[in-house]
Amino acid sequence: MPDAYIYDHVRTPRGRGKPDGSLHEVTALRLAETALRALKDRSVLDTTLVDDVVLGCVDPVGEAGGDIARAAALVADYGTHVPGVQINRFCASGLDAVNFAAAQVMSGQHDMTVGGGVESMSRIGIGASGGAWPVDPAIAIKSYFMPQGVSADLIATKYGFSRDECDAYAVESQKRAARSWEDGRFKNAVVPVRDVNGLTLLAHDEHMRPNTDMQSLAALKPSFVQMGQMGGFDAVAVDAHPDVEAVEHVHHAGNSSGIVDGAAAVLIGSEEAGAAAGLKPRARIRAFANIGSDPALMLTGPVDVTRKVLKRASMSIGDIDLFEVNEAFAAVVLRFLQAFDVDPAKVNVNGGAIALGHPLGATGAMILGTVLDELERTGKQTALVTLCIGAGMGTATIIERV
Repeated sequence: MPDAYIYDHVRTPRGRGKPDGSLHEVTALRLAETALRALKDRSVLDTTLVDDVVLGCVDPVGEAGGDIARAAALVADYGTHVPGVQINRFCASGLDAVNFAAAQVMSGQHDMTVGGGVESMSRIGIGASGGAWPVDPAIAIKSYFMPQGVSADLIATKYGFSRDECDAYAVESQKRAARSWEDGRFKNAVVPVRDVNGLTLLAHDEHMRPNTDMQSLAALKPSFVQMGQMGGFDAVAVDAHPDVEAVEHVHHAGNSSGIVDGAAAVLIGSEEAGAAAGLKPRARIRAFANIGSDPALMLTGPVDVTRKVLKRASMSIGDIDLFEVNEAFAAVVLRFLQAFDVDPAKVNVNGGAIALGHPLGATGAMILGTVLDELERTGKQTALVTLCIGAGMGTATIIERV
């Protein structure tokens, strides 16, 4: 089976996912185009070599609908022969887009592909695409549906994470993200987003709050008390996990992932395809996996899928030098650290979605690129990237430097 190599990656900065965010005027199509065009131009890539573009997009409706991957490839001048496909596995869509693109190469059916993702959360709100899961009793009751924030609070309660622990983790994420920008760690990956006149709209992640401290977070009220208690979802949580007497609500806007806009793209190919394009591989995709997990806890999938992907790769947790665990909520990462007794200094070393934001369809591809850059910066060898997923799933990918 051919190996799949990563040749390059780019991402846009993350813009606040609100009407006053710097990227609000930019459509999802233009965000995706920015990433794809930058990937092509940086590598001086002959796009006749590209066999497919796979992009994650969690709410592919309206202006983000209609197979945005194909549309973005055309707008980015990849040539009419380059097809595109949009996929949705909720928060892991961007990582799975990379995995799907890599699988095409590893199967020998394609030689060079692009994986990535896009989300314009300021223009198309979370849940805009609808779905049966929250509203149809046939699945909602069976899966113990509850909002993700209540599930995050259930995880914190079940595994013993206090409000202070969650807040302390959030403060550290902010510090790490600010330090990474100050040190220039993102400069080679982030490409600015410009308007039609070529003026820069945003060149820097704008969701960060580097002055965050425990005192400022302590002033924030828990975000999910009302929906948990008045909405009845606390009762659903206790019904699903009767060992929990009552849900302690510890998550709020400051220790949860930020709503942002952004896009990312990763160039993947076989060794032969890279040589034909005159490119040097940066890393090899060693293994990837997906798994279903407890739908009530919902966000513990990174623990389950990490065990699966390590087994698939014949590796142990000690073989991994760096980890990217998407910071959907603080308790998600705290549970991962607890389950594997991993040194926190190896996890999300450049901050994560609490500080930087979580553009749903793009995040997985973004954090894959972040950890690859960090491997190169520190001279380390292997990294594992994983995300929790709505409805109880997990996705993980292991890469190693070439």
